[in-house]
Amino acid sequence: MKRIFTATAALFATVLAGATPAYAHGQDGTRFYTPRPDPAAVQQIASLYAHGQWSVATKLLTMVSTPQAVWYTGGTGQDVTKSVKTEVTRAAVQRKVPVLVAYNIPFRDCAQYSAGGATSVAEYEAWVDAFAAGIGRHEVVVALEPDSLGIIPWYTSINGASEWCKPAEADPATAAAERFAMLNYAVAKLKALPNTSVYLDGTHSGWLGSGDAADRLVKAGVQQADGFFLNLSNYQTTERQLKYGSWISKCVYFGTEGPDWARGHFDWCASQYYPANPADFSTWGLTDAWYDQNVGAVSPDVLPHFVIDTSRNGQGPWTPPVGNGWPDAQDWCNPPGRGLGLKPTSSTGDPLVDAYLWIKTPGQSDGQCDRGTGTGVDPARGGIADPAAGAWFPQQAIELVQYANPPLR
Repeated sequence: MKRIFTATAALFATVLAGATPAYAHGQDGTRFYTPRPDPAAVQQIASLYAHGQWSVATKLLTMVSTPQAVWYTGGTGQDVTKSVKTEVTRAAVQRKVPVLVAYNIPFRDCAQYSAGGATSVAEYEAWVDAFAAGIGRHEVVVALEPDSLGIIPWYTSINGASEWCKPAEADPATAAAERFAMLNYAVAKLKALPNTSVYLDGTHSGWLGSGDAADRLVKAGVQQADGFFLNLSNYQTTERQLKYGSWISKCVYFGTEGPDWARGHFDWCASQYYPANPADFSTWGLTDAWYDQNVGAVSPDVLPHFVIDTSRNGQGPWTPPVGNGWPDAQDWCNPPGRGLGLKPTSSTGDPLVDAYLWIKTPGQSDGQCDRGTGTGVDPARGGIADPAAGAWFPQQAIELVQYANPPLR
């Protein structure tokens, strides 16, 4: 028994020291960084071992010792600089590349579960300056502002659709333009650093059409960035994101570098909604054919690249039960029965895909989902109260390792 506890202690020491096992590294030599695990995750793993639940405990240990992103969601300038510098220095000592998430834009998540952010343009730009100062010359990957292009205050899309997000505190005449200006500022600031890769919000295949996503990305400065990220904190399959991402990249090219008649016409781009049917993946080849005809063979070197968050998409999206009676099924919010997806790697086999990454911290809650019932409890999970956004969710963590696809080894 003493030998067992000694081995367990050694495993925890490995995780806490950030000594990521070799299986979690990119096959092309890129070694992504593993931050210290959520303290609540460590407590859960220790409790499971203590109660003899060795299999699930070991799988959870594998999960938290796999490279994943570090999130920055606020703080004063001095604190942000210090915190970022500490993390990237720790990664550099281990000769690994950290993935950092900058998540502090004004009106983030439009006052939903992850509400917060800076309170003005000036405050946000100062925060970005402090964030960049912490990075310095270190090699990092930055996922810049999740949801920032999927949810834009007081925005009208290329198809004339009015954004539902209309906060009273934001000026309807300037809010959308300020959002794009802040993202452009952040891209320029971070890309001025010598070893920083920057990716903007490309949403996912169950959200914006590829033309709408391309239009927003261009306005946000994607041509000055390294590309965009897909599926962040969501559950859409990697298979669909590969097609969706390629369409966005080609639509950016179509609307900026294509023939004169196409310039600016991102609204003409084919998408998962037309001619394809979003519910029938077998039709997505129709959209591929549109890009073959209207964009043709374009070198990947001139197209925006992308990364895919595979942290929780091993089982794909959740289909709520029929006749559930919930006002809002919230299929994105702590759906049951999901699993980990492909492990982080920069060896993707696709010239447009720079990496598969675990950007959302697997095991952390999406929010206190109640499926629109107003009860504060989650009817999809037997009436429990889900933890607040970003807090550790033990039940979900166990599901992620049990339903991982491919299975954890």
